[in-house]
Amino acid sequence: MSTSRPASEVRGRLLAGGIALLVLAFGVVVWLAEWHLGADSAVYRAGAMTLLHGDPLYTRDVLTALPDWVRLPFTYTPAAAPLFLPLALVPSGLVWGVIAFLSVVALMVVITVVLSSPGHSSLLGRSWWALPAGTAIALALEPVWKTLFLGQINLILMAFVVLDVLVLSARGSRWAGVLIGVAAAIKLTPLIFVPHLFFTGRWRDGLRALGTFVALEAVMFAVIPVDAARFWRDSATDPSRVGSVHWIFNQSLNGLVNRASHLASWSLAVAVGVAAVLAVPAVWLVVRLHRRGEDAAALLVTAFYGLLLSPVSWSHHWVWCVPLLTLLVVKARWWAAAAVAALFLSQIVMLVPNGGDAEFGWGLGWSVLGNVYVLAAAGGILGLAARELRLVRRSPQVVTV
Repeated sequence: MSTSRPASEVRGRLLAGGIALLVLAFGVVVWLAEWHLGADSAVYRAGAMTLLHGDPLYTRDVLTALPDWVRLPFTYTPAAAPLFLPLALVPSGLVWGVIAFLSVVALMVVITVVLSSPGHSSLLGRSWWALPAGTAIALALEPVWKTLFLGQINLILMAFVVLDVLVLSARGSRWAGVLIGVAAAIKLTPLIFVPHLFFTGRWRDGLRALGTFVALEAVMFAVIPVDAARFWRDSATDPSRVGSVHWIFNQSLNGLVNRASHLASWSLAVAVGVAAVLAVPAVWLVVRLHRRGEDAAALLVTAFYGLLLSPVSWSHHWVWCVPLLTLLVVKARWWAAAAVAALFLSQIVMLVPNGGDAEFGWGLGWSVLGNVYVLAAAGGILGLAARELRLVRRSPQVVTV
């Protein structure tokens, strides 16, 4: 038995790796056929090229290094531009394929880490098909396929965080926190995992993450001081720069309130207030789960709370549904797993009327469906907190470890 498990794991990983190679091969076809895929991946490369050319990154004009079929601004931090420099070595048409390949590899890494979570380390060996099947199913989830289609790096950043918290930090590595700092230096939203490390008692890792982020951004003040100042003064506090905040695909509390209020000036303040209230059960739940040794579950609470808190959480940012679904399967929570799979396989946010002012004309039914990711995440956090509270009341003398 012990000799067959490693062989089965290798077989599963090879099959899953074959899926990634098929994606890369398709990326080559896209390049050779001169198809237009991955607008966001083109922005990443253009940001790197703009930095090399010494041109401004944060301008209302289109970056000169962008292909003529893309008209998007560079919305990432100043430190993201040098981190995207390797893409400058890749032909413009091939960038989508490279990022899609790396994203599928990142997807496999996340699934593998969660499948190998404490208490379930034999699942990969016992079920060789778990990784390739999980990878294939994940590719059909709306946040995942949309991330790949757009050429986004959500899956890669998620893998950074998962590896940091569930592998490096769990093993007491001196490098723990660095990957979170790097992820936050590309997109600001991973900063939510710095307080996660603090609340779970990993102060050194949290300080290392924060220090990595600050150091990378500080370097850019020396390299491109005008652009760096412009980003932190203007761009970082302007959610509308990345698109219409009331659009259905902004599945955050801010998006929900803006849709309900027809873009009232007080919408963001209300969303932040709701998030502040929700922070109480979320933080308590994270601490409880961590003390009980359920680090993956604790991490997911923080991840989904971060999606609710962020002023803009596009539906493709919700790739955290993958480790959630994986963990539910690992724990044999079949009904919950089926509900999560149904939600993100349904493509519901693609079907609700949207665009222009359509969101302002929703009735109650469309409003529920049009805010379903937000409502599901908020309801999940509150439901888990209520269940945890019941456990405390039943066994108040039990100290979790």
